[in-house]
Amino acid sequence: MPVEPLPEPWLRGIVPNVHPVTGHLLRAAEQICEDSAKALESVTIDQLWAKPQGMTSAGFHAKHLAGSTRRLCTYLIGDQLDSVALRDLASEGEGTESPAELRAAIDTAFARYREIVHALDPADFGSIREIGRKRIQVTAISLAIHIVEHGQRHTGQLVSATKLARVGKI
Repeated sequence: MPVEPLPEPWLRGIVPNVHPVTGHLLRAAEQICEDSAKALESVTIDQLWAKPQGMTSAGFHAKHLAGSTRRLCTYLIGDQLDSVALRDLASEGEGTESPAELRAAIDTAFARYREIVHALDPADFGSIREIGRKRIQVTAISLAIHIVEHGQRHTGQLVSATKLARVGKI
């Protein structure tokens, strides 16, 4: 008898013992990891880094997904970026990483995100975080939400770019 696939993470039930907002953010992170893993599972390294005219490569979206999540998590814990993080930002458009390496980077970044969000006390949702050199102020919860919103955008672009690459449209 065939095994029925799991529903999307947001339909897998309430995350026990966490605030509902936190639970939804954790489920959104699961969705990002699952969708990006599926997109990367059967793409070659040449397909991954192919640059179609007017578009960025699937590799960029995967690398940026991991890198931006790491950077935004730095802000979420109340820190600022160091010179290494800024240097890495400049190199996201190019790469030689394999699909497996990028999948691991995404999984690691979102494991850290889940750890931070899980530890975020709902009483601190309104705490101020400062973003970038201009130190633009946002709340902790808006930043936590933005991380998965941004992640979903790049995951969607990753999925589309890998589909185009597999059928030779780029």
